[in-house]
Amino acid sequence: MFKKFFGLFSKDIGIDLGTTNVRVYIRGRGMVISESSVVAINLRNDQIIAIGTNALKMMGKAPSYISIIEPLSHGVISDFEVTEKMLKSIFEKVHRDTFTLIPRPKVVAAIPLDVTEVEKKSLEDVIIQAGAREVFLVERPVAAAIGVRLPIQESIGNLIVELGGGLSEAAVISLNGIVASKSLKIGGESLNKNIISYIREKFGVLIGNQTAEEIKVKIGSVFGNKNQEMRVKGRDLIKGLPKEVLINEIQIREAIMPLLKTIVEGIHETIEATPPELVSDIYERGIVLSGGGAMLRGLDKMIQKRINIPVLVTDDPATAIIRGTGLVLEDFENLRQVFVPSSRD
Repeated sequence: MFKKFFGLFSKDIGIDLGTTNVRVYIRGRGMVISESSVVAINLRNDQIIAIGTNALKMMGKAPSYISIIEPLSHGVISDFEVTEKMLKSIFEKVHRDTFTLIPRPKVVAAIPLDVTEVEKKSLEDVIIQAGAREVFLVERPVAAAIGVRLPIQESIGNLIVELGGGLSEAAVISLNGIVASKSLKIGGESLNKNIISYIREKFGVLIGNQTAEEIKVKIGSVFGNKNQEMRVKGRDLIKGLPKEVLINEIQIREAIMPLLKTIVEGIHETIEATPPELVSDIYERGIVLSGGGAMLRGLDKMIQKRINIPVLVTDDPATAIIRGTGLVLEDFENLRQVFVPSSRD
């Protein structure tokens, strides 16, 4: 009874709690929040100073009494308390124009493949404690497949590869369920770390994660004959002073290629574990790439060349998951089958 009462004054919400970004969808309105999964906390009074992009700008620049925290790692919660504070702030933000004093939304949240029962319960608990009245979980590749309008309810093989900030997940989906899958703890953050390590070892210069992300976006690629260049500033590890170096596209490709080969191998293993009838569908329909990592230039061509199956990068790949959770909210009864069993059942 109380759930129905609170539901009258609360908005149904879809959440993509990613390693690098948190996105929120409100039923009937669409995506309303897309921010970095970063929280800045004042340690003197334990209060949140900033969330998202504003907190990200403080990283590496804040005084000792301000802690910059990334509360999610590889798609799962690493800091329960900070995640709860972040979600409470988000729930309050999306309910500011309503009359309810205590927002109690129904939440559909995306979770990674291969999560343990403890990790699943942790996610459900933090969402409930942040103020949700009900929580429904859907696996990230399934949400992405729904978001890009793949016919997952039919007896057709759909192979989607979700390339996120902390995870890369390949899944063959048919009849609302995952038939074969592979989850790798490799994502955009892993590529950034490899770029940082490469520049440190080759040039003796230390750069930060935000600089590595900028390099990846501007000159990162895995296929083609261009060789763009970029000037990068960092700290000289020998002298301890600022230093500028010139790096090029081929060098960045060398830095990230080992990880990309591992992702391709994961896709290959997923196809090997797929029943022959569904493999035939995949060969005809191709592989769909989603997630922010899908925007890395030439990645689709590299996968197509190595797997010998057509590869398609979906429109606006970074928002595929949140669009999928939104479509589940909008057509809740027809898509109930995609939910994974709750740890509370």
